[in-house]
Amino acid sequence: MSTSSEAGTAVDPNRKNYAVDKPSPGEARFAKEKITFRVILLCILASMGGFIFGYDTGEISGLVAMPDFIARFGSNGGFSNVREGLIVSLLSVGSLVGALSGGPLANYPIVGRKGAIIVACIIFIIGTVIQIASITSWVQLMVGRFVAGLGVGQLSAVVPVYQAESAPKQIRGTLTATYQLFITFGILVAYLINFGTVKIDEGNSPSCWRITIGIGFIWPVFLILGMLFMPESPRFTLRCGNEERCRRDMVKIRGVPADDVALNYDIAEMKEAMAIDSKLPHGLGEIFRGKPKVFYRVLLGFSLQMFQQLTGANYFFYYGTTIFQSIGSPKNPYVTSIILGAVNFGCTFGGLYVVEKFGRRKALILGGIGMAASFLVFASVGFKLVVPGSQDAHGQGTPTKTAGYVMVIFGCLFILSYATTWAPVVWTVNSEMMPSRVRALAVGICTSGNWSWNFLLSFFTPFITNDIGFKYGYVFAACSLAGAVVVYFFLYETRGLTLEQIDEMYGTEGLKPWKSSSWEPTDHEILYKQRQELLSETDRYKRDQHGAGEEQHLDYVERSRRGDGNEESVAGFRSMA
Repeated sequence: MSTSSEAGTAVDPNRKNYAVDKPSPGEARFAKEKITFRVILLCILASMGGFIFGYDTGEISGLVAMPDFIARFGSNGGFSNVREGLIVSLLSVGSLVGALSGGPLANYPIVGRKGAIIVACIIFIIGTVIQIASITSWVQLMVGRFVAGLGVGQLSAVVPVYQAESAPKQIRGTLTATYQLFITFGILVAYLINFGTVKIDEGNSPSCWRITIGIGFIWPVFLILGMLFMPESPRFTLRCGNEERCRRDMVKIRGVPADDVALNYDIAEMKEAMAIDSKLPHGLGEIFRGKPKVFYRVLLGFSLQMFQQLTGANYFFYYGTTIFQSIGSPKNPYVTSIILGAVNFGCTFGGLYVVEKFGRRKALILGGIGMAASFLVFASVGFKLVVPGSQDAHGQGTPTKTAGYVMVIFGCLFILSYATTWAPVVWTVNSEMMPSRVRALAVGICTSGNWSWNFLLSFFTPFITNDIGFKYGYVFAACSLAGAVVVYFFLYETRGLTLEQIDEMYGTEGLKPWKSSSWEPTDHEILYKQRQELLSETDRYKRDQHGAGEEQHLDYVERSRRGDGNEESVAGFRSMA
């Protein structure tokens, strides 16, 4: 091999730590990474990106009901459907753009995952300043939300990748799910602050909404300061060719010696996978043509993010205060929103347990069924049990007091199902099932599915509810069931596997998603020797043929990556060479 190919990706057959200190096949298979306070702190700190997302989601729900906010940015004493929809949804448009740009930015060696998170926070701060400076211009307010959305979207694309690439495999699902936990925490905090600020001059002071928006300035500053002291993603530094920094960062994260056996094992596995990846194309084209099943995975990830929105969760979080005003909620609508936010936050702790205890597939399937059942009752009660004579031209009426109680209860049951399953698990699945060489780009594309449907729902919800009222819930119930069906037929179970093993699983021929929970990775010791020999043979073959056999080369490399016919692959190259 040439020196240039050895730097950063190729396997060095003479390296002491990997060849001599590697565990035996049986030990390697069950090697566990040490779980330290530092790795937990890293993932929790990065999850502040989710808190920023949640806070901005929760604050707008209360702002659009504040009298001074309505007087300054509304028209004729209220908001038209178009204006309210744009103010609420422009954050999602900005987030869509931010998600698509966040992945490529995070791939630049000079920026990396850490740098992309810091840049996103700076962008969000700029958007916050624009919003606070708005006096009566709803367009300026809307622009501020768009700019803030750029930062939120970039965080949503990069933070889960950073967490997945840094967390130990046995708790990777739990730690990446903290991103969703902090989203719910941010929503709850925003609800509480709105509840407090709306009491200032009974909501008739600009301080009511400016304080709420201004407090949002604190969270990105905190995240920036924290990230300055956190290590870069070890897999990213290794991909950039800096093995020493990768090892140093992993030592800090895991709290183990530099020559730790399990550490050597994992670095060896990463290097072998990256040695194969380095010979494959990168970039946007690989999303559509890459193997194994790259487009399949990206399309699946996009669909899961879409269905996460189509469950209808943000129907409550964006318009919760307005919804509970309309049903004649037995409590202050701000208080009801706080109750929903608290249920959401509390139940997400259960999601941290569910994602590892029951696995990704089972959680999403059962969660979809639970959400559908809750929305069916919510919609039926809201549509049927109305105050006599309160129907409007569209047949929609004001629910009775009893109906209001029932709807609040089933709204909470919906959030229980959502917060323990689809809310955290989708972020976990998206960040872990993508190939290393296109992970940041692929996750950004998938996350754009979340934000595009977030925009569509937040913008069109006022129009839809005006026409069909609470029957809107039937749409969300159907979508929740459809999401569960997609999971059953297309999603592979990834619990307990390393990111490299997940890549191998998606390349296993004939493996059905509904049988994937029983799949076991190929013994690492065998793959280690076969891939090392294969790389040596393929490099010699390419030099001899001057690139004439590139198609065959890539085919054999892919077969090695899948663990499919490795012995035949090596023998075939030997005969051709």
